[in-house]
Parts: sequence; C-alpha cells; structure tokens
Amino acid sequence: MTGTAIGLTMGAAMMAMLALRVQIGIAMFLTGAIGYIWVSGWDPLLAYLKNAPYGRFSLYDLSVVPLFLLMGQFATHGGLSRALFRAANAFIGHWRGGMAMAGIASCAGFGAICGSSLATAATMSHVVLPELKRHQYKPGLAAGSLAAGGTLGILIPPSVPLVIYAILAEQNIAKLFVAAFIPGILAALGYMLVVAIVTRVDPAAGGPGTPRHTWAERLSTVIDTWPVLLIFVVVIGGIYGGLFTPTEAASIGVLATGVTAWKSGGLKGQGLIQCFYGTATGTGMMFLILLGADMLNSFMAVSQMPAEAAAWVQGMGFGPFTVLMVIIIIYMLLGCVMDSLSMILLTVPIFLPIVLGLDYWGLGLEDKAIWFGMVALVVMEIGLITPPVGMNVYIISGVARDIPMATIFRGVMPFLASDLARIVILVLFPGLSLFLLRLLA
Repeated sequence: MTGTAIGLTMGAAMMAMLALRVQIGIAMFLTGAIGYIWVSGWDPLLAYLKNAPYGRFSLYDLSVVPLFLLMGQFATHGGLSRALFRAANAFIGHWRGGMAMAGIASCAGFGAICGSSLATAATMSHVVLPELKRHQYKPGLAAGSLAAGGTLGILIPPSVPLVIYAILAEQNIAKLFVAAFIPGILAALGYMLVVAIVTRVDPAAGGPGTPRHTWAERLSTVIDTWPVLLIFVVVIGGIYGGLFTPTEAASIGVLATGVTAWKSGGLKGQGLIQCFYGTATGTGMMFLILLGADMLNSFMAVSQMPAEAAAWVQGMGFGPFTVLMVIIIIYMLLGCVMDSLSMILLTVPIFLPIVLGLDYWGLGLEDKAIWFGMVALVVMEIGLITPPVGMNVYIISGVARDIPMATIFRGVMPFLASDLARIVILVLFPGLSLFLLRLLA
C-alpha cells in the first residue's frame, strides 16, 4: 500500500475508535503508533519515542497552558464571575432580553481572564442561569445563550487553543491574541443580537426586564470588577507591549487572580486544593491529547500524506475559496465528534500548508497564518454547541438538570446562525482580523 492509502486507512481506524468512545488522545496515539510501525517499522518508532515526547513537553511556551488554566480556576473561586454579571446587568438588564445579553457579556469578560470555554460555560451558568429562571426566561433561550456565550472563553484572549495554534503554526502568541479581539467582540455582539431578535419574535421568551439602574449603581458595579480589568490590562498589555513573555504574563495573572480569590474567601477549606486539582486534570488531559497528536502527525509525515494532499489540491486547480470552504466543512463535521484542541492538533499540520500555498486577498504568509487561525478558531467554536458532542451543552445540562438536552440544543440553533454569518464575514473581510495588528504595528 502507498503511504497515502495507509494514512487514510489509519484515519478511518481512528474515527472508529472515537465512535467507540475511546479518549481522543489515546485514539490518536494508537493510530499514529500503529501507522508508524506499518510504514517504518518498530525501531524507528522506538527511536522517535525516545526523544520526541521529552522535546515536546519541555517546550517553554507550553508552560503557559497550566498557568492560564490555574488563572481560570482562581477567577472561578474568587467570585469574579458574579461581579461581571452584576455590572453587565446594571447597564443592559432593563432591555428586552437584557439579562440574557448581560450573561453573554459577562461570559466575554470572564473569558478574558480564563482562556477555557468549558470553564467559562460552567462558571457563568452557575451564576446566570438561576437569575434567568427567576425572571421567567424560557429554558431554551436561557440555556442556549449561556452555551453559546461560553464559547467566547476560547476566542477572547488569553486563549489556550490560540497558544497551541501559535506553537504549531510557529506564529507570535501576542499577535494572535491581538488579532482575536475583533472576532471575539463580533461574536459577543452577534449573540446579543440573536437574543434581541428572539425576544422580539417571541416576547415571552425573555421574561420581564429588570428595573433600570441609576448611574451611581452602575458605577458601583463597575468598580467591583476592577480585578478583572486590571488583570486583563496587565496580562494582554504586558504581552503585546513587550514587558513580559506570555508565560511571565500568565504568572502575573495567576498571582493577581490568586490574591483576589484569597481576599474573597474563595480559597478557604478545599478551595485551593480544588483549584490545583482542576488545573492538574485539565493540563493532563491537554498534554495527553498533545502527545497523541504528535504521534499521529509524525506518522502522517512519514507516510507523506499531508504533502501528497497539498500537491493533489494544488494540482486539481481548485480555487482558493473552494479549498477553504471544504476545510470549513471538514471542521464543522469534526466538531460534531471532537473538541477544539483535538481539532487544532489534528488538522493544523495538514491544512495550514495547503492554505499558505494558495493566494487569499494577496496576504503575506504571516498575515495568512493569523487570518486562517481566526477563521479556524471560529469554526471550531461551533463544535462546542453542536450535537452529538457539544461539550458546552453537556456542561449546561449538568448545571440545569431540569432542562432536557434536546431543549438546550434547540436553544443554541439561532446562535449557530450567528456563527455562520461571522465565518462568512471573517472570510470575506480578512482585514477585520488583522486590523488591530496593522494599527499597532
């Protein structure tokens, strides 16, 4: 068999393992190891395993991952999520559907100090969902808005998937963080627009609005969010301003959120242990996926499948946007069975060389890599709220056990329409992703 045929065979085997609920990191590692043996034999595999895992895990840039996860844990236990929701609700809670919009806005704010979609969805659902129920929001809109809002955790910087993409694409982490701002803001505004439309089509979906707050009350709630604002400015501003490396900035963020959580009493009792345990389990899961993806990608490299796929695409004469549309469709299909981090690790080594070899709007290689990263991240974000996996939906369902899963999936459908519209905008107008980079250059 040719290398490409072996690659396709092992790819089918991996999808079969995923269908059997084998953990994604283990499925990728087994697929890669067996395929590597098939193509090259046992000795090359053992030689690879002797050095490659250590080389990957000793990479300095990866140390930012557990730090951002710990920062999110401290933020969760520090009560910052509740302060963000109160502030957002003070400004827009009196609008029709305003409390759900405030929930989305607070998800964006929490994502700015968390970097994890699942943590954002879990934390904000505990804070916001009881309030939405109390104000008689329909279950579909209440749960759907928070499931969609939770996806902002991986789009609003700092973002762990963006860090992994930067490492794989050999791009500057700070530039990717800056480029993610406008897509992240568009996502939040798009979700809020969906709430506005749904509550106008069905006024009963939003329940009664909250009383309008005075400016003094609004100012008071904003002051309560000062730790979030300070942490965000120091971390992101320090990274882009060249004052800190991303790892140093994450360390400062951990210290700041840790102090905030300690002052609020969130680290009392088992709080600190829970923060460390959550960080350890999250890091272990990510690093297992990373190891599996490295093994799989090494097998793909020795099989020559990515190079042959790129040559085949270029030889077929497909237009650049036809190729991009196919990649987006593949991402949407993969999003139904795997998480965003797995998709990044599995697909970027294959898709990025193809995209970089085509012409999109006359962009240079660096701009093209950053732009594709934004498009890919938005598409991967959709997988967090689509069946059958829809991890954010499962998170919300675990919090709101009285809301059927089918109701939550129906509730996220209007938000998926917003995501699709945003993908089209980002593809047609790459300047939106690159605007801040060019402005600050």
